[in-house]
This record gives sequence, C-alpha cells and structure tokens, in this order.
Amino acid sequence: MDVESFREFGKASVDYIADYIENIRKKKVLPSVEPGYLQNEIPELAPISGEPWQNILPDVDRVILPGLTHWHSPHFHAYFPTANSFPGVVGELFLSGLGSISTDWQSNPACVELEVRMMDWLAKMLGLPEHFLNESEGPGGGVIQNAASESTLVGLLSGKQRTVKHVLDKNPNLTPEDVKGKLIAYTSKESNSSVEKASLLASVPMRLLPTDSDCRLRGNTLQEAIQKDKAEGLIPCCVVASLGTTGTCAFDDLEEIGQICQNENIWLHVDAAYAGAALVCPEYRYLLKGIDHVDSFNFNPHKWFLTNSDCSAMWFKNTKDAEAAFKLKAAIPSNPAFEPELEHWQIPSSRRFRALKLWFVMRIYGVQGIQKHIRHQVSLAKYLEDLVTADKRFELLISSLGVVGFRLNGDDTATQKLLDKITERKNLYIMPYYYQNKLMVRFVVCSRLTEKEDIDFAWKEITAIVETMFNKTSRKNIKKKKDINAAILTKVAATTFPTDFNDKLNLGLFL
Repeated sequence: MDVESFREFGKASVDYIADYIENIRKKKVLPSVEPGYLQNEIPELAPISGEPWQNILPDVDRVILPGLTHWHSPHFHAYFPTANSFPGVVGELFLSGLGSISTDWQSNPACVELEVRMMDWLAKMLGLPEHFLNESEGPGGGVIQNAASESTLVGLLSGKQRTVKHVLDKNPNLTPEDVKGKLIAYTSKESNSSVEKASLLASVPMRLLPTDSDCRLRGNTLQEAIQKDKAEGLIPCCVVASLGTTGTCAFDDLEEIGQICQNENIWLHVDAAYAGAALVCPEYRYLLKGIDHVDSFNFNPHKWFLTNSDCSAMWFKNTKDAEAAFKLKAAIPSNPAFEPELEHWQIPSSRRFRALKLWFVMRIYGVQGIQKHIRHQVSLAKYLEDLVTADKRFELLISSLGVVGFRLNGDDTATQKLLDKITERKNLYIMPYYYQNKLMVRFVVCSRLTEKEDIDFAWKEITAIVETMFNKTSRKNIKKKKDINAAILTKVAATTFPTDFNDKLNLGLFL
C-alpha cells in the first residue's frame, strides 16, 4: 500500500468509524449469531495475492458487525465502562502510525519523557500523595501498564521480593527458596478474579477473606488471618485491597488495612481499576483515607477516564522495590542523564507509546471535562436508583458511583427469568451478580454516549418484561383455577347426591 492509498483508506476508515459511533444507539447491543458463525465467512487460507482496500470495508459490514457486541452502545450496561472517545481514537492512531516503542530513554526519549509527565498529571488530578510523583524528591513514581491484571501482578511480585529480602536479612541461614515456600497473600472474596490469577503467576497463595455487610474488607478480619497464618509458620507478604470491587463497587477500609500492613511490614497494593477515575472529582477523595500506607496503586484510564484501551496507570511509593524485582543485573545501562528508568518497573522489556492517548484526552477534555463526564454518569445511576425505589415490585440492593444493583421481590426465580429475557431480547446487555446470597441485576452506566433517554429506554425494557412475566403468571393461574373448577364440576355432575343436597348446592363456590 502506497502513501496515497493509505490516505484514502485512512479517510474512509475514519468516516466508517464515525458513522458507526453516530448510529450505534440504533443497533441491538448483542449480536444474533451462533458459535462458529464466522468460520463459514472467512476462507481457510490467506489470499495468495493482495486485495485492494476497497474490498475490506464491505467485509467488515458483512462479516464483523453481525457478530459484534457493541461495547460502546448507550444500551451496554455490563461489566464496567471500557473507555472510548474520539481524542482517544486519534491518540491510538498516532500511537500505531508513529510506530515508535521504547525500552530505555535512548530508544525513544519522547515516549519516556511524555509518560513521566502524564503520570504526574494524572496523580495530581486524582489527588494522590506527592510521594507517588515522578517529579518528587523521593523514590516514588508512576508508569503505564497494559491492564490492572498486570499492575496487580507487578505489585505482588514487588511485595514478594521485598519480603524475601527482609526475611533473609534477618535470617541469613535461610535460602530464598525456604522463604518463598512460606509466603502468603490476602485479598477479599469480592476482589476481581485477576487478583487470584496474579497469585498463581507469582507463585504466592492468595487467601480470600470474608467481607462485612457492605462487601468491604475490614482490618479485624485481616488481622485475624495474619495472626493465624503466622502461628502456622507462614510469612504474610502482600495484601490487595479494592477501591471499587467488581461486583458491587465496594471500598475496602484502607485506613484499617493500611495500618496493619505498616505494622506487619506487608506490601499493600490497591486496585482501583474502575472507581479510581472518580477521584478526579474532589467530592470522592474521602475514599483515599489511608492512602499514605499504600505501596502501589493502580487505576485504569481505559475504563472510566475516556482513554481507549490499553492504558493502566500504576504508582509506587518506592520504585526501588520494583527495580529489585524486575531489573536484570545484566541490563544495559540507560542514559544516566535521565531518570526514572521506567523499563524496570514492568514485566515487558519494551512498551507502547500509550502516553500519547492520555495526552490527547487530557488536553482536549481538560480536568473539568473529565469531571463533568464522571458526575454525569453518577447522576444517571442515581436516576435509575430513583426509578427502582419508586417501583414496589423491585428491591434496591446496592448503588455506588455508576453501579446499581436491584432485583424483583421474592426468590431468585423471577430475577433469573428477567435476566434471561433481557439477554434473549438483545436490546440491553446486563450481567447478573449475587449480593448477600441474592441474585441481582447488576446495571452499570458504561458508554460515554449514555443519556437520560437511554436510562428511560432501559427501564421501559425491564418493566415491560416484568409486566409480561406477571401477566403470563396471572393467566396461568386463572387457567389453572378454571381447570380445577372444571374438574370439580365434572366430578360433582357424576356424583349422585340426595335431592335436598342438590337443591342447596351452590356451584358458584367452585368458580
């Protein structure tokens, strides 16, 4: 493809994407395809000779769109937001178009230095402590990872390495293998499954602790688990706390947990993948109480911060701990004139120029624009909460930021039928979740395109299904009652009664 063809293909693609986003509200959010649908549409072998780009876009319409779940539809209310904005899309275009990755500073000065500055912009916007800044005089700093899953793994491995070193310094007769075999980590049962996966990859068992009635991990629960494990000869090394759990957007008590971790010299990592974006609004910064005890902190701009995937922000109180875990002894020295050395705070040796997307998004939206986006989505969730509480057929279970959980009154059967019908109709995408052993409809305001009219649409869809369910139940009960009455009347007609009894029999009693 030559430059002129690239220009034509690029312009046509931008128009295609713009039209797709502009009309996404009109599409059913879930596709109507069966597993394997695409295998009959794509040849088994790649083409021998190249095709003109003009053949590609029609095939996107014919093959891809029919099987696409529209994650950025205003009717998508599952999982969490996956950010999509035009500045983010253009940033991704530049990222790929420039095609310049980085290892150390020399390999790509612009990539490294922009990332350093963007991470400080972010930290200041969220109100994080100064010791997390790259520009601070201390050893703290921030780096962009690809996902919260990777950030959790990096935090866990850093905590593991620090604990091993600490124990060996006190017990020189032990070997690293002696210590590693006794390590134990902690998180709550409400944490994201990626935390368990990180423990598997780090070879550190993860104990899942119960939460309180608000789905929060509390200090007393953690302290009891630590004392029990230490009594059995285990060595606590890491705690993963959540600010905004996946199921209910609950917030672990950082103050209680952090104080314990500090006293026990345990690494504390905070996963704020979704809810961390809300910290851009000062009214939510009370959630940071206890942040001074935190060793590593992560949130995903690619969730609620209008920055397209992948982009996961991670900060360390002391980056030397990360370097101890990831810096190779044989590593080629970086240019000593510039620090920090971001390549030693991550698992890959190289990384994409993700800071470009953040730069574009934060410059075009500004702090106020991002605050407006967060507050608007919280207000939409509050609007849905009001609709739920006003309808006596429903029970509101949780409401936190952009997440609302509710169910139909009664046992789980009715709520399950409602969820099944929602999925079957494909006008909304909503996930189930169990809260305190109750099945609930977990509704999340996800798309940046979602407006009040879309909440009204969703509620109308939900209540229409419920009314149909109740009407069918009523008709079934009426039919069942009529069938019983008919059977009784048949039996009565076939029975010989005394005349005086027949005269007194009121068949209407059976109707």
